[in-house]
Amino acid sequence: MNLSFKKVIACLFICAAIAVFPLLTNRTSDFGGSDDAASDEISQIVGYEYEPWASPVFEPPGSETESLLFCLQAALGAGVFGFGLGVLYEKNKKSNNDTV
Repeated sequence: MNLSFKKVIACLFICAAIAVFPLLTNRTSDFGGSDDAASDEISQIVGYEYEPWASPVFEPPGSETESLLFCLQAALGAGVFGFGLGVLYEKNKKSNNDTV
């Protein structure tokens, strides 16, 4: 195993630990959505019940579908970001080879 492979494995382990640690330490906590928390805070500040200005365009049939769509959105974003980094890396690598 080369050093690069070991670094990748170490980074994956650290990412997994960051994801799992809060779930293990906060067993009784309720992980609510940010929309609900924002509505509650706005209601406390203005003094009356907050009513949203707009309604959702698409309402998924269940929470599982909503989670799936969120995961797909995150995966697509990570793919685009990784592709962009790869393009920049290769462009930089090519320009360094041309100058040498």
